[in-house]
Amino acid sequence: MNKRKLEEIFFKILMMTSAFIVVGSLVFIVTTIFIKGFPALNLDMITKTPEGGYYIGKEGGVLNAILGSIILGLGSTFLEILIALPLAFYLNLYLDKKSRFAFIIRFFLDILWGIPSIVYGAFGFTLMLFFGLKASLLAGIIALSFVVLPIMVRSMDEVLKMVPVELEEASLSLGATKLETGIKVIIKQAMPGLLTAVLIAFGRGISDAAAVLFTTGFTDNLPSSLFKPVASLPLAIFFQLGTPFEEVQARGYASALILTVIILLISIVSRILTKRFSRHIIK
Repeated sequence: MNKRKLEEIFFKILMMTSAFIVVGSLVFIVTTIFIKGFPALNLDMITKTPEGGYYIGKEGGVLNAILGSIILGLGSTFLEILIALPLAFYLNLYLDKKSRFAFIIRFFLDILWGIPSIVYGAFGFTLMLFFGLKASLLAGIIALSFVVLPIMVRSMDEVLKMVPVELEEASLSLGATKLETGIKVIIKQAMPGLLTAVLIAFGRGISDAAAVLFTTGFTDNLPSSLFKPVASLPLAIFFQLGTPFEEVQARGYASALILTVIILLISIVSRILTKRFSRHIIK
């Protein structure tokens, strides 16, 4: 067997091993959470709020945390769409591909992406003190927005880079402005990828614990106001696993299972929407 053949076999085994590690890790994590959390999962967990003494083993559920996480995720995602979409279009439609300014913006976004979310939580806490805000849903949405922003912009940016230049040139040659080209041509072509970017950012938003640790507070009540504390699933899991009571710890794993199912549903919806809108793109 010659050297080239040996190299081919070696790298094929290396790639297959990497794929097995990734898939195996996911299966191991999900299986562990399912085994530990499913026995404690019941209808009360998803339909009731914590009753008195829930965190020492009494009755109730985490409906407040489920709704709180969804609202936090929706709020931060909506806020960031307003910033991320125009910025992604500015980078790809109005700036030259070799623009130094575009390079600097992407460089800063990559740095922001790499910053741990606990730092954004601390920054959000500083902003709260500066503006006199208390721990609340609004403060959590703002802190999560900082976490989600670079993820959404860079994802949209990469999607828009893949739109064929010929489409843009054809639209401009017919007399359309860049804005009209962006709205009527580019968005339609890039819609599957843009939706995926939004859903990835939403999933990241509802599952982050560090950014909301200092900013949202925690409450046993359902979300009722932007200016009141709100519960979230990541913090509910953190509090439940931190107790010395085995029953409550099992509920923590059940809460983790609920969060995992929500993320799984988001991934499935993302795939369905991507497939549906892909029918209309020009290849």
